[in-house]
Amino acid sequence: MSLSFFKPLPRLPFVFSQGVLGGPLRRALLAATCVAGVSGCSVDGKERGRVAAPDVRPVVALKPVEQDLFHDYVADVQAVRNVEVRAQVAGFLERIYVDEGRPVKKGQPLFQLNASVYRNQLSQAQAALASAQAQAGAADVERERVQLLADKNIVAKTELTLAANKVKDARAQIAQAQAGVAAARLNLSYTLVRAPFDGVIDRIPLKMGSLVEEGTLLTTVSDLHEVYAYFNVGEGEYLQYLKARQQYPDRHSDSVQLTLADNSLYPQAGHIETTESEFNPNTGSLAFRARFANPQRTLKHGASGRIRLTTTLPAALLLPQRAVFEIQDKNYVYVVDQANAVHMRNFVPQTRTGDFYVVKEGLKPGERIVYEGANSLKNGQQIKPRPVSLDSLLAAR
Repeated sequence: MSLSFFKPLPRLPFVFSQGVLGGPLRRALLAATCVAGVSGCSVDGKERGRVAAPDVRPVVALKPVEQDLFHDYVADVQAVRNVEVRAQVAGFLERIYVDEGRPVKKGQPLFQLNASVYRNQLSQAQAALASAQAQAGAADVERERVQLLADKNIVAKTELTLAANKVKDARAQIAQAQAGVAAARLNLSYTLVRAPFDGVIDRIPLKMGSLVEEGTLLTTVSDLHEVYAYFNVGEGEYLQYLKARQQYPDRHSDSVQLTLADNSLYPQAGHIETTESEFNPNTGSLAFRARFANPQRTLKHGASGRIRLTTTLPAALLLPQRAVFEIQDKNYVYVVDQANAVHMRNFVPQTRTGDFYVVKEGLKPGERIVYEGANSLKNGQQIKPRPVSLDSLLAAR
C-alpha cells in the first residue's frame, strides 16, 4: 500500500524528541498511527463501492373498464301548465271561494265579481232583441201587403222592392240584437271565475271588496301532476352525449335523475323529451327539457334542482389522479418500462370522474404507471415496482 494513504503524523512535543517517550513507547505510537490510517482507507473504499438499492414504488397497470360519467346541470322546474287567472270584466270582488295552496278541479268556482251591472246589460240586450223581432214581423206583414197590391198593379214595383229591403233590414237588426244578447250573457258569465283545469291555487293578492279592472291578476293555477325540468348543456358535453347514444344505444336511455335543493334525490326518474333547435350564442349551451311525474305534488312551479345526465363508456381507460403531476398546465405520469425504469410522458384527459382521469390519448391499456411519489423521481430512474390493483382502487372510491 502506498504511503500516500497514511495520514501525516502529528508533530510530537519536545519531550518526545528528548527521549522522555523513547524506546518501546515510541514504536507503539507509530504502529497505532499507521493502523488507524490503513483502517480509515479501508472504510472509505467500501462506501465508494456500495450500490444503492432501487426505490420501491407502487405501480398500477391500466386496463379498460366500463365507466358511467355523471354530469350535473342546474335545473329550473316548471309546472306542465301554469296559467295566470285574470279578470275578464271589471267589478267589485264579492266572494273568494278558494284558499291559497289548495287543489281545485276544472270548472270549480274561484271568484265572484259583482254581477248586477251585467245582468242589467243582459236584460237590455234581450229587450233590444225582442224589439228587433217585432219590427221584423211588421216588416214581413208590410211586404206581403205590398206584394198583393203589386200583383194587381195597384202599386209600382218599386214599392215592393222597398218593402223587401225593410224586411232584410229588420232581420239584420235581429242578428245584431242576438249578438248583443250573447255578449251580455258572456260578460255576465265572466263575473263567476272558474278554474281552467285541475291544479293548485297560487297566491291570491286581492281581498273581498277590492275593485277589479279588466285584466287584473286574480291568482295563478298550476297543474303539478307532472313537471318540466329545463337545463342547459354545453356544446362539448352535448356532442359527447350524442356520440355515446349513437355508438352504444343499448347503454343510453333518455332517463335522468333530479337532485333537490336539500341534496336529496327525487324518487321519480324523469326522461328527456326534447331539446331546443339552436345553441344560445351568448352561453354556447343547448336547452334540454325533461319531464317528471309528480304524484305527491312534491315539486312546485319555480323550484330549482340539479339534473344528472349519465353517459356510459364501455371501455374507459381510468388513471388515478394521485399518479398525475402537472408541468406548465400539462398532465404527466411516469410510465414503467420492462426494465423497471421510469419515463415521463404527457397524456390528454377526456374528463374527470371522482379521483380518476378518463384518458383521451397518450396512454394505452397494459402500461404500468407509478401510482405515488412521482414528484421525487427522475426520468430514467430504476425502481422496484410494488403492484397495486386498479380494481382495488376503483372499489375504494
